[in-house]
Amino acid sequence: MRAAGLTDSFRSVDLAIVRWMAHFGPTLLRISLGIVFLWFGALKFVPGLSPAEELATRTMGVLSTGHLTPAMALPILASWESLIGLGLLFGRGLRLILLLLYVQMAGTMIPLFLFPNEVFARVPYAPTLEGQYIIKNLVLISAGIVVGATVRGGAMVPEPPPRHGRETPRGDR
Repeated sequence: MRAAGLTDSFRSVDLAIVRWMAHFGPTLLRISLGIVFLWFGALKFVPGLSPAEELATRTMGVLSTGHLTPAMALPILASWESLIGLGLLFGRGLRLILLLLYVQMAGTMIPLFLFPNEVFARVPYAPTLEGQYIIKNLVLISAGIVVGATVRGGAMVPEPPPRHGRETPRGDR
C-alpha cells in the first residue's frame, strides 16, 4: 500500500512539473531564442567581434555574386539578426520574424557546401569550430518551429487525453 502511495505522489509531482513546462516552455524558448539572435546580431555591429563574421560575409559575397562587400554585408546581417531577436523577445510579428529566421538559418547552412574544407577538419563528419557553430543552428531551426506552432494560439499539452478508457499517461507505460 505504501508503494502505491509513493507512486501516486510521484505521478502528482511529475504531472505538476510537466504542466509547468508545457505552460511556460514555449514562452521561455521564444525569449531565449530572441536573446541568442539579438546577442549574435549585436556582436556583428562591431567589426571583428563576431567569430562568424568572416565566414558569414564571405558567404554573402558569394551569394550576391560579389555585389555585397563585407563592409556592406556585415551591417545587413547584424540588423537582420537583431530584428529577429527583438521580434522574438517582444513576441510581435512572429510570422514575419520566423520567416526571417528560417531564411537566415538557410543562409547559415550554405558554408557547409561552399567552403567544406573550412568548416570540416575531415569532410563530412568532423566539423571545425566554425562547422560546429553552423551545425548547432539545427537546434535554433527546431526551436523556431516550436515557437511557430504557437503563433495561432497553439499550446503544448502536458499529457494526451485518455484513449479507449485508459487513464495511464503514455510516459508511464
